[in-house]
Amino acid sequence: MSLVDTTWLENNTKNLKIIDCSWHMPQTKRNGFEEYCKEHIPNAIFFDLDKNSKLDTDLPHMLTDPKSWEKIMGNMGIENNDRIVVYDNSDVISSCRCWYNLIYYGHDPELVHVLNGGLKKWKKENKATDNKKVSTKASTYSCKENKKLVKSKKQIDVNIEKKEFNVVDARSRERFEGKVAEPRKGLRSGSIKNSFCLPFYELINKDHTFVSKDKIKEKFDSLKFDLEKNIVFSCGSGVTASVLALAYSLINDKYMPTIYDGSWSEYGKI
Repeated sequence: MSLVDTTWLENNTKNLKIIDCSWHMPQTKRNGFEEYCKEHIPNAIFFDLDKNSKLDTDLPHMLTDPKSWEKIMGNMGIENNDRIVVYDNSDVISSCRCWYNLIYYGHDPELVHVLNGGLKKWKKENKATDNKKVSTKASTYSCKENKKLVKSKKQIDVNIEKKEFNVVDARSRERFEGKVAEPRKGLRSGSIKNSFCLPFYELINKDHTFVSKDKIKEKFDSLKFDLEKNIVFSCGSGVTASVLALAYSLINDKYMPTIYDGSWSEYGKI
C-alpha cells in the first residue's frame, strides 16, 4: 500500500502524520516552503528536502548520517511507530524521495505512504486546506539504516562489468542519450554505460497520479531485461529515481527501493 488516495487520507487524518515534501527544480523558481506556508493539507508538517540532506557535500539531496536523521525526525515529532502519508505539489513528485528516505532509515515500509495525485488532486476535489502554522511536540526517533538500499559510484562502476543489477535512469530520453545539455552546471551529457532509460513522467498522469499497474508493468517490460534481476534507479539528483522505485514497488511488492544516491549529479561530473 505504497500509495493512498485522497478519500482514504481525508478519512484517516487523525490516525497518522502528514508530511508535505514539495520540492521544485531550481529553474522553476518556485519555493516549496513558501507555497506550504500559503496553503497545505491541515496538520501537514513541512519536510525540506535540501536542508534535510547531507550538508557537507556539493551533491544535492544525498542521504545524511543516522544521528542527523534522528534529530530531523525528532524535531518533526515523528515516532518510529507512526503511520505517515507524504504528499507534494511538485511536477517531479518529490514526495517519493521522502518515502524512500524514511524506508532507508528504517521506518516500517508498511507505515509509509505517498498521496496519489498530491496536493493538485486534493485541491481539485475541493478538500480542506489551510495556512495554519503546525506545532509539533519533539519526539525520540531511533534510526536503523538499510545500507543495501543505496549504491555508490564505485558500486555502479563495478557493476558495469559484473552486471549484478540493472540501472534504470528516470531522466528524459534526450538527457539520457546526451542530445541536450544537463540543467545543472558542470555536468557532461550522457548516461551510465549499460543503463536503461524510463522517464519518470511516462508513469505519471496529468493529474499527478500514477498510471495503472498494467501500464507500469508494460513500461518496465519494454526495457526488455529480466525483471527478477535486482534493479537500481538513478536520475539527475536522486528525486525522480525514487518515483520509479515507488512505481516498481506497485508491481513487485517484495521490492525494496534501491537508489544510486549520487545519480548523474555525481556520475556526470566533468
